[in-house]
Amino acid sequence: MKNKYLLFLLLIVPNFLFAQTGVIKGQILDLISNEPIGFATVQLLGTTQGTNSDESGNYEFTGLEPKLYNLKITFVGYKDESFYEIQVTNSKPAVVNARLEQNSKAIEGVVVKASPFKKTEESPLSLRTIGIAEIQRNPGGNRDISKVVQNLPGVTSTASFRNDLIIRGGAPNENRFYLDEVEVPNINHFATQGASGGPVGLINVDFIREVDFFSGAFPSNRGNTLSSVFAFQQKDGRDDKLGFTATVGTSDYFLTLEGPLNKKKNVTFLASARRSSLQLLFKAIGLPFLPTYNDAQFKVKWKIDQKNELTFIGLGAIDQFTLNLDANKTEAQQYLLNNLPVSPQWNYTQGFVYKHYRKEGYSTAVFSRNMLDNQAYKYANNNESDPNGKILDYQSREAENKIRIEDTERFGDYKLNIGVNYEFAKYSSRTFNKINTPQGNIDVNFNSAFDLHKYGIFGQISRKWLDEKLVVSAGVRADGNSYSARMSNLLEQFSPRLSLAYSISPKLSFNMNTGIYYQLPTYTLMGFRDNNGILVNKNNLTYIRNAQFVAGLEYNISSFSKVTVEGYFKKYSNYPFLLRDSICLANLGGDFGVIGNEPANSTAGGRTYGLEVLFQQRLFKGFYGIAAYTLGWSEFEDKNKKLVSSSWDARHILSLTLGKQFKRNWEVGLNFRYQSGLPYTPFDVARSSQISVWDRTGRGLKDFNLLNSERNTASKLLNLRVDKKWFFKKWNMTVYLDIQNLLGNKVSQFELLLDRPLDATGNPIGGAVTDPSDPTRYKTKILDSGSGTRVPNLGIIIGI
Repeated sequence: MKNKYLLFLLLIVPNFLFAQTGVIKGQILDLISNEPIGFATVQLLGTTQGTNSDESGNYEFTGLEPKLYNLKITFVGYKDESFYEIQVTNSKPAVVNARLEQNSKAIEGVVVKASPFKKTEESPLSLRTIGIAEIQRNPGGNRDISKVVQNLPGVTSTASFRNDLIIRGGAPNENRFYLDEVEVPNINHFATQGASGGPVGLINVDFIREVDFFSGAFPSNRGNTLSSVFAFQQKDGRDDKLGFTATVGTSDYFLTLEGPLNKKKNVTFLASARRSSLQLLFKAIGLPFLPTYNDAQFKVKWKIDQKNELTFIGLGAIDQFTLNLDANKTEAQQYLLNNLPVSPQWNYTQGFVYKHYRKEGYSTAVFSRNMLDNQAYKYANNNESDPNGKILDYQSREAENKIRIEDTERFGDYKLNIGVNYEFAKYSSRTFNKINTPQGNIDVNFNSAFDLHKYGIFGQISRKWLDEKLVVSAGVRADGNSYSARMSNLLEQFSPRLSLAYSISPKLSFNMNTGIYYQLPTYTLMGFRDNNGILVNKNNLTYIRNAQFVAGLEYNISSFSKVTVEGYFKKYSNYPFLLRDSICLANLGGDFGVIGNEPANSTAGGRTYGLEVLFQQRLFKGFYGIAAYTLGWSEFEDKNKKLVSSSWDARHILSLTLGKQFKRNWEVGLNFRYQSGLPYTPFDVARSSQISVWDRTGRGLKDFNLLNSERNTASKLLNLRVDKKWFFKKWNMTVYLDIQNLLGNKVSQFELLLDRPLDATGNPIGGAVTDPSDPTRYKTKILDSGSGTRVPNLGIIIGI
């Protein structure tokens, strides 16, 4: 009872009873040399407050009211820099460190205005920067970056409890993720091996400062990608004292700690641990699968001196995907129980990043290791006591040890980045699988293992012309590996790229990029062996090749809003073609489990193309919003070399997000998302209904002669988020309600089931029924197993 009264008091206590002790502080440094910039002007936009940095580049604002602020920094001979939506609280300082880019002309008395929205010489378009405030408040996102980016143009996902990111019509495994320069193979729990994705994000949002999302124009130091690059910049741990943030929600609960590690306060740390409660929610709403996830994350930063710094990061997860055998009343529940495997999984990434700064440049060395252990097993009728009932038993491990060394130099109008990378990878798998193919039943039973040396070299040079109205950047990289002679030659994977940006006016610019990009096939394909132990695909696979062209216009309406229009074209070749079912991997789709563990060759081609429109309004006078529309096509070859719609062919994607801040720190956001139905391949009812086939597979088999000839219904989702913040003298609290699919709209997904008798409530009873017209077949029917489940998440965040 006392706890209830305490919560009531917290809800009614007005904010003005507490002192305004909010602080914004930071250091201003040269982007290239890391030297402090003294006497720079720092302004709080929308207020009369301003200050200057001292000789060491430090600045500070004190006595601020807790709320969001925008910050602008200017200094003669440098481009100005702005920071938006800085959350100030009474519990800890808001640290905003700035790195200013020097004006190449260095004209005395001149301040050069940069674009209010981030873009680089290497990637002047197809780059979106997402701040921490945008991630935290996104309606329906539940503080998950994979859901947040689905509000941007060119991005779609499968209509299920998953975070598969489909960028400009490419498969989910065509994306790459970097955390403070360290490559992280996957950012989701319950990852599908060979296809990426998963239902829950892995990265702790409390660590993130901002995220750079590249949907094209990839810089040359980011290889092995065809669709996107995510660069996560983590904040440094606080250096004044120990602090923590605790979050308790209906989907998970976690704790984040941060603070200094030594008396000099030049070594700081961030650390967090999280445990899911999502399995309790899924059980309560009657879902037949129960995901339980655990993760941990840390960052240690050592600022050795002004010219040297060392960062150590880590990220890991332990996942358990079990079946809820009690949720077996409806046909849809029974179908999922019959087909989903039990899937324990764990993974981790650790890495060191060393940076050394000089007067005209800096060097970066990255050393990292990542590992994935993925298991899956399945028994017929989920009867684990049957010694002969196992139809799937799979275990696989992927381990990578990586080194990347690069150097960035600025001289005059030129910027040069060069480097090399090396990886040593180990892959192993143990597979037993009973499958049915058009050629008959097959028992796959093999062990596989191989080592792989991967290597690459890259360089990119950029130059500014016409008083910086024109920026041109040209880059190359080349990659190879020891898997086969076909892949070992660097020149076979020679990857040029060119970017151009021209300022037509101070607000309007034309931007373009073209390039050829390569990506290695998945380890599941490269490591597949037959029952005789032969590495089947060794001489049949090579790098996937993708030639891209992107062009567009950007119009900055103000410092808080912009409009962009971009068109893109991507041409694929050497795409994996699966021989067992005579289907291109891009036409297969993705789900829980393993993708690509079968014979294949690199013979398929494809293309994606489309048009994207974006209007973005940063928080201004209490309002923020994003409107994004994409018209796109994704087509890959079938077995007859004819282009057909791929599994990722979402023609129309519309996303509208609108938010409003109210008095007393209330905030409400709505997101509406429309997506055309994704293609699917209908079932081969004649083959699937055969008793000998169904008893072995337990599911319907697709008719790949009608590859992706049907489409699911369109997806229409409305998401809601409500936040209320309290700022006390020494701590702060946020209570939030986040609801995905507020209206409970259903997205159809068709499955082939046995046609069994139903009881009065419509649930199946009894066993399989033989087709009266053919005793060798079961009687079957098509079921729409799509769901329209509302997923609410209520949580409390406390920061000290």
